[in-house]
Amino acid sequence: MYRITAKEELSPVTKLFKVRAPEVARKAQPGQFVILRASERGERIPLTVADFDRDAGEITLVFQEVGKTTKLLGTMQVGDELASFTGPLGRPTEIENYGTVICVGGGVGIALAYPIARALKDAGNTVISIIAARTESLMFWQDKMREVSHEFADGKMEGLIVCTDDGTCGIKALAPEPLKEILASGRKVDRIWAIGPAVMMKFTALATRPFGVKTYVSLNSIMVDGTGMCGACRVEVGGETKFVCVDGPEFDGHEVDWGLLLERQRFYLEQEKQALQLFEKEHECRCGEGK
Repeated sequence: MYRITAKEELSPVTKLFKVRAPEVARKAQPGQFVILRASERGERIPLTVADFDRDAGEITLVFQEVGKTTKLLGTMQVGDELASFTGPLGRPTEIENYGTVICVGGGVGIALAYPIARALKDAGNTVISIIAARTESLMFWQDKMREVSHEFADGKMEGLIVCTDDGTCGIKALAPEPLKEILASGRKVDRIWAIGPAVMMKFTALATRPFGVKTYVSLNSIMVDGTGMCGACRVEVGGETKFVCVDGPEFDGHEVDWGLLLERQRFYLEQEKQALQLFEKEHECRCGEGK
């Protein structure tokens, strides 16, 4: 029913799918997500919408193979069908003409920052983008992010800043470092979006706090039903309990209780590890039988 119409390998562990889902594509907005199942007995996992094509009725998803379900997704091919595909869920990004904005994407968050940066540019904002990865082999979508970022005629800075932890692509830096340099230079920045690993978003928010620039983060807490009923995705923001699936996924990064979020993300590490080991063992056996 929800057929994979295209598949692309963006890095050794990062895959792109286009999924035929006309009703979802018709309503999707930047910042929203879907919850899918790869098989009838599979778990439900949330994936943020990386792009949407209303005319073609397709949703673009980008994911990194880190656990059992994303590894299983990575084995699926064009023509295969997902068991379920629910969305769009969550509150969309509030797109306005703020002035000058910075979009920070780390790892797979690069793909999620793209539709937000594009919408902000279309709304008349001056867009500066920072994309980061651990190493060059994990970097992707530089051209796409450059298209939605502004060029600066003064030659003093790039509209797109690329950085890697090891310096194999762009500058050797973590994402918050060039961001902090821009803010410290006195350049007026009106809004910042940061999307990526929780640790990256935490330190991005810490870097921007002294400058008082509103910083939005897209939280990736554990999620089950996506309707606010189960409570698995609860986070603390501004001293209040919020649910990422219905109140987010975007929140003010300066108000998130990062310690609690990171702690909750580790709740099922052992079970996730066991599930992945079992899947890899079964997959290895099936591949061996097919030889």
